[in-house]
Parts: sequence; C-alpha cells; structure tokens
Amino acid sequence: MSAVSFAVNGSKVQAEVEPRLNLADFLREHQYLTGTHVGCEHGVCGACTVLIDGSPARACITYAIACDGAEITTLEGLEHDPAMAVLREAFSEHHALQCGFCTPGMLMTARDIVLRLPQADEKRIRLELSGNLCRCTGYVGIVAAVRSALRRTVTSSDVMAPRRIGPVGSHPPTRARESVRAVPLMRRAPQASPPAPALTSLDAIDWTVVERDGVRLRQSFAVPFPRQEVWRSLSDLDLVTQCIPGARLIKEHAGDLAEGEVAVKLGPIVSAFHGMLGIVRDDREFRAVVRAAGRDARSPSNARAIMAYAVHAPDTDSSRVDVVTTVLLSGPLAQFSRSGLVRDVADHLTQVFARNLEARLRGTAATPAAGDALDAGKIARSALARRMRAFLRRLWSR
Repeated sequence: MSAVSFAVNGSKVQAEVEPRLNLADFLREHQYLTGTHVGCEHGVCGACTVLIDGSPARACITYAIACDGAEITTLEGLEHDPAMAVLREAFSEHHALQCGFCTPGMLMTARDIVLRLPQADEKRIRLELSGNLCRCTGYVGIVAAVRSALRRTVTSSDVMAPRRIGPVGSHPPTRARESVRAVPLMRRAPQASPPAPALTSLDAIDWTVVERDGVRLRQSFAVPFPRQEVWRSLSDLDLVTQCIPGARLIKEHAGDLAEGEVAVKLGPIVSAFHGMLGIVRDDREFRAVVRAAGRDARSPSNARAIMAYAVHAPDTDSSRVDVVTTVLLSGPLAQFSRSGLVRDVADHLTQVFARNLEARLRGTAATPAAGDALDAGKIARSALARRMRAFLRRLWSR
C-alpha cells in the first residue's frame, strides 16, 4: 500500500492505495463518486473522463498513486459550474443522450471544448469528441448541443474565464482560475429541487429554435359546415379546448393570450404540461398562428409548439382546415419526438378534434375522450397494430 494525497472536487483526500489501483475505481469505490463511468477500461471509450489539473484525462488508465498532489474534478464537482450548466441545458434541448452511459464523459470533454475552443466549428467539435464513443445517438444531437453551448457562452466572462492548462499531472495552480464551485455531492446535505418557475410570458422564448429543430407535422380535416361558422368556432378558445383530449383552459388573458394545461400519458408516465398560448388571427384570410409553451409539473420536460392553420371553403356548405404544427420537446419526454410516435399522436388528435368540433357545431356533446388524458402509449400501440396489419395484407397479396 502507498500513501496518496490529492484534492477531489475541492476537498483534500488522503488514502492508502494499492499501486495498481486506477483512478476510476478509486473515485467510484472509495469516494462513491459514481458519475465517473467505466466502459472499456482501455482508455478508448472516454466514459471515465475526469479533469486532472484542469485537463481531461482517462481515469481508467491513470493510477491513483500517480495523481499524488493533483487536483481532480469529476462530474459531481461541476454541479454549479457555469459552463456545465449551459451544457446540461443544451444536451437536454438537443436530445444529446439516450442510454446516458457515455454522457458524463461527453460532458467533461464538451466543457473542455467550450472553455478552450470558443470559435470551434462543427468539424473541430467532431474531432475533439472523437475520443468519446457513443453507441446510441449518432453524435448529431451531441454536436448540436456543443455548438449551441458555444453560441451561448462565447460572450460570457463567467463561463469563458481564462485558465491555465498544462500536461496532465503537471499540477498547475488552476483553482483560482477555474469557474468551478467544487463541492462533492456526497458531502452535501440532500436538498429538494426548487419548483420550476411558472411560465408567465411567451416573449422571452426563442421560437427560431422551435422552427429550426422541431418536428414538423401537416394535417388536414374536413368539417361539413360553412367556412365562416368554422372560423368563428376556432376563435372560441373554450370550445377548442373542449375538443382536445387532455386539454383544459384555465384562464383567458387580454391580447389573445390564454393559460391552460394538457395531460399526457405515456405508459406509466403521466405528465401535466401547464403553460401559455398566444394567437395571432387574420380574419380576412381565415388564417391564424398559435404559439404555445408549457412545462411539466412532474418532470424537467418542456414543450414548445407553433401551429399555423387556415380554413378553406371547397363549397358553401363545407370547410377544409389545413394545419402545420412544429413541436419541440426537451427533457425526459424528448424521446417521444424521436420516432414516428409523435406523428401517430398528431394524426389521432386531428381525427378526434375534427370529430369533436363537428359534434359541437351540431350542438351535441364531444366524445368522452375529450376530457381524458391523452394516452400516447395506447395510440402508439394502435398505430403499430395498423402498420402490422397493412404489412401482412401487402405480403399476402403478392
């Protein structure tokens, strides 16, 4: 056994270790800092990346005894780091993780890129990330997240604070220059996460991100009523809300603003998105644009959507409504938008909405589904069954 002394996330650590013990195992098994993941154990995958004296290094091929006198920072020690805060938000917004195993190492490397290469383009970002392997994402979301973080931090003196970077193990005096509040989670008293602030305005939201990165959906439906009557009904927010499964209008504000809630069920997960929506109408052209944003009260998920619709008149007694919706989800429910599930749900919602709107125009009640939570899982299973039946029909018809 050999004595070793170094700082881990700002706290001095002294221990007796075997000369062959690697740093990753020491951090995980002796310090209980399990944010450092162990993958290949050959220094190839990058999942175990930590900072040694401010520089990214592979913890699985670094002996703990070789770090004597060094300053080591793990993902847990960057909880309040400004650059890491920006990266965490960007990774969530751009869906830059799936299984999450590579994510700690990816974040450590991404932080180094943000601090060291503020002008990095996509090619350079991909080069810098080449030492971190990911089997899930295809890297598109990760690269987009790093680019987004670079755009947000390039003008921030707090995040872009200069720091001295030397060879790993050279022990440069970095603590005064690091933008890190190094407090290991294992030494902190547990605290409840503060509730997310309620959304009170749509003005501060970056809608260009929704248009650029969101999923775009197009639907049309016919209603056997005159154009003017359909347009007037679509202007009634209370009536429209009653036609949407899981939706509830809470309060209407001045200036075509409203506050509402949508309940979505996805398997065992039930989310309640509370937020605001704003409408800009063109009565002469029978067109409108709706912008809506909401936060889930039960998870860090966020939803933003832009919906443009127009009412057309094929003849005097019927109408056709064309809708283009762009949706952007972030947080745990972002996986929802990765597959065709979101399109299946949108198609189902369109059919239910058209049926309920027609019922309201006839003076009858909407279907019971209008008051229930939107069961996305059930819709997905039904859509999958339809696809399987269609596939089998095509197969048998050959």
